[in-house]
This record gives sequence, structure tokens and C-alpha cells, in this order.
Amino acid sequence: MVVSLYEQMGGASRVQKLVDVFYDIVETEPEGEILHLLHLRGHGVAHSRIEQFNFLSGFLGGPKLYVEKYGHSDVREMHRHVEIGTAEKDVWLLCMSKAIDRVGIAPDIGATLMKHFRVVANALENQSAKMRCMP
Repeated sequence: MVVSLYEQMGGASRVQKLVDVFYDIVETEPEGEILHLLHLRGHGVAHSRIEQFNFLSGFLGGPKLYVEKYGHSDVREMHRHVEIGTAEKDVWLLCMSKAIDRVGIAPDIGATLMKHFRVVANALENQSAKMRCMP
């Protein structure tokens, strides 16, 4: 029987802890500033904490809370309105890596999480952000 990452992490409470620590880093640490500003222009960090938990629950093999609420879990659609360039992508991955470490997720599970997060982050880097970097 395959055990989901959601279960390997410890279920809802552990996923919530990861999301909370991630957004604490985004809101309070200098390297998270670029993401914090993006969230302030959008729905805000409080909204993002809720929706990231909902998304990650299903993404990691637990309850599909985001799909139940919105009917899909298309991360590109969710972020269509946001310019995500290399800088934003790299900062997101850095903040998530720090959160994984601070929550105390086992190194093998953390490495698997980061592998999946890198794939998604690379897919989210979008054309409008690339155009903004052109002279």
C-alpha cells in the first residue's frame, strides 16, 4: 500500500504547520519580502494561508479541499494573474525549504516535497514576468 505524502508528513495538523511557518517566513524575513508584496497586492496573506492549506492537502494526497471548493486544482489558473519570474520562483522555493526544515519534516520527506514543489514552481514561471525583464 502506498502511503501519501500527506500521511507521511502527519496529516492536516502538520500540513497546516508547514503553511503557517512558510507564511511566517514570507511575512517576517527579508528574503520573503518579494512574496509578501505580491500577496499584499492580491487577496492577502491570510487568504493565501487558507487556500495553500486547502491546495496542499489534496496535492499531497489528503482531502481535496481546494477541488471541493473551486472545482479544480489547476495551479497555473490559480496564479494566472500573478507575474512569477525566476526571482519569485526561487524565493518561494527558498522560503518553503526553510519552512520544511523549521517544521522538522524528515529529510527524505522534505527532499521529496521539494522535488514536487520545484516541478510546480517551474511550471508557474510565466511569460509576463519574462517580458518584464527584457530591455
